[in-house]
Amino acid sequence: MPALIDLRRRIRSIRNTQQITQAMKTVATARLKRFQRIVLGTRPYWHATPSFFAQVAKIDKGSLHPLLQPRAENRVMVVVITSDKGLCGAFNANLLERTWDFLNNKSSRAQIKLALVGKKAILFFKHRPDYPVVWSCLNHQEKETVGNLKSLTKDLVEMFLIHQVDAVYVAYNEFKSILAPLISFPRLLPIGDFAFQEGSAKEDGFVGRWWEPQAFEILDKLLPAYVEYQMAHFYYESLAAEQAARMMAMENASQNAEELISELTLVMNKIRQASITKELLEIMTAVEALK
Repeated sequence: MPALIDLRRRIRSIRNTQQITQAMKTVATARLKRFQRIVLGTRPYWHATPSFFAQVAKIDKGSLHPLLQPRAENRVMVVVITSDKGLCGAFNANLLERTWDFLNNKSSRAQIKLALVGKKAILFFKHRPDYPVVWSCLNHQEKETVGNLKSLTKDLVEMFLIHQVDAVYVAYNEFKSILAPLISFPRLLPIGDFAFQEGSAKEDGFVGRWWEPQAFEILDKLLPAYVEYQMAHFYYESLAAEQAARMMAMENASQNAEELISELTLVMNKIRQASITKELLEIMTAVEALK
């Protein structure tokens, strides 16, 4: 049986750890609310813009913008977005496991290159040299990472236009709920896969209107900017999902600490009660002996 002093020290240590996990949960909750406002406030733009591009592209089918044209995926770039820090449950492990399966499936038909965001992704692929890493970013503040992703997106667009890359995919955790994120692998380039049908443009009211400038010029200006915003969208979705996962992990850790404290307190009380009972028996035995 452990000594009472050891149990008291262990309970005190667990209680200190519980205070740390509760503080980390509070911080994660505050950050989650901030990133959640960003994601939910801009998600309509990110999700509704492709349909607008589809309508504009219907005006001028003959000169469809290169960023909208699908092609055979012989050279594929995959951008993997993870976190720099841990203590967020299986947030990174599940994403990296699914990403590894995704890469293995794609590698049978295409050459794969990687662009990594986050320390966890860099450490994961450091010991797996199957796929070359051409770009990486870790241990940066939010604004710095967004700026680096903007530069990366410009390079990806240029590589796609000169046919160095045939498709770009992004692996990230999409924020769906606080309980669990949704692991997604959307295609960033080419944008969408639009099917043009006769009469569809008339139904939307685009035919018969004069556009200035022309449809191709509109797409040429808007599409690169849209790709940059879409990459930022993936990053902020991942940040919100990370904070939600960390908040749930810290809450579970605090609850586990409370249960462990209760169990240790019960053991300590049993030991103390047994010690008191033993002392009483010794006193009663001594009294009987003196009689």
